[in-house]
Amino acid sequence: MKPIFIQLQCVPGKAYEVADAIYKTELASELYSTSGDYDLLMKVYITEEQDVGRFVNENIACLPGIVRSLTTMTFTAF
Repeated sequence: MKPIFIQLQCVPGKAYEVADAIYKTELASELYSTSGDYDLLMKVYITEEQDVGRFVNENIACLPGIVRSLTTMTFTAF
């Protein structure tokens, strides 16, 4: 399993609804409210074989209330 981090920009006033929808998917290992350009930060573990773009588009970015996403892939820890 490899971790990826996804930042989500939500429709104004919809961050809590988006967070609730994300929790219902049971995909997020961790989910945080953040300040700045993005409203939520989530950590997700996917298998090595999974396509990151397809996973994010089909499971996260398609949720109602999400305007934009930014995915950060991780590499070997130090």
